[in-house]
Amino acid sequence: MNKFVQEKQESFTKSIDFFVKEIATLRVGRANPSLLDGIFVLAYGVKTPMNGLASISVTDARSMVISPWDKSVLKDIEKAIVEADLGLGVVNEGDKIRISLPIMTEENRKNLVKKLNEKMEEARIAVRKVRDEIKSAIEQAESGKEISEDEKYQFIRELEEEVLKKNEEIKRLKEKKEEDIMTI
Repeated sequence: MNKFVQEKQESFTKSIDFFVKEIATLRVGRANPSLLDGIFVLAYGVKTPMNGLASISVTDARSMVISPWDKSVLKDIEKAIVEADLGLGVVNEGDKIRISLPIMTEENRKNLVKKLNEKMEEARIAVRKVRDEIKSAIEQAESGKEISEDEKYQFIRELEEEVLKKNEEIKRLKEKKEEDIMTI
């Protein structure tokens, strides 16, 4: 791997990590605490991540229980979940909140696959942006006589191989998630 690709390897990794976090929030019909990762609760005058205020446990395949460490934020947590509009059933039981996931219909599954495809395309765009930055740096190095024309083409070929690997990884992650979504 050439120095240009090595310098931006972290950017490639961040693009894929972000994609993994994004698809983790897609509901697959099974309860998973990561469904609530993107929800921030306005408590004590500050927006705080849900897992910073309560423990989240899965009780069965379609329900979870949120037990706040401080019962005074229960209403705030409930409000944040409802406002997130994730299509979850929310029941305040006084000292905890019970979350129930509705049964996934075929239409819901297809809509989730559409969202998944959009997120995959966003990840591919992020990888392409990194590729363009590296390619630009290679071309600048060649025009500045830091590398030869042959090295430029070799580096660009190595870059394209790396981009292909990253896109294949994104596709593999997408296919695995799609399989999870479509499994009844």
